[in-house]
Amino acid sequence: QLQACGGGLVQAGGSLRLSCAASGRTFSSSVRGWFRQAPGKEREFVAVISWSGGNAYYADSVKGRFTISRDSAKNTVYLQMNSLKPEDTAVYYCAAGKVVTTNPTAMDYWGEGTQVTVSS
Repeated sequence: QLQACGGGLVQAGGSLRLSCAASGRTFSSSVRGWFRQAPGKEREFVAVISWSGGNAYYADSVKGRFTISRDSAKNTVYLQMNSLKPEDTAVYYCAAGKVVTTNPTAMDYWGEGTQVTVSS
């Protein structure tokens, strides 16, 4: 089970850190990722990190502003979001899978989302 938290309401230019804790099984050998879905839009890729934490990939829209990281000892993955923009407003979901991918359908496990709202 994956549980995301850390969302909230923030002004443009602000920061938030999302956390995704795993329970019930270890995801230490799994790829972990973050995706988001805005109202009326499809779920889209945000960031993904390899099982070792050595490789991370980002959507162009968040590159340079967001950082994904993982703490395998805590079975937790994080998404540090800086310089937030109103267009970052969405429900953010964490996921786990076997391969590094930007395709949400390729992820095997999903947590419930956490709402991020950025006001202008």
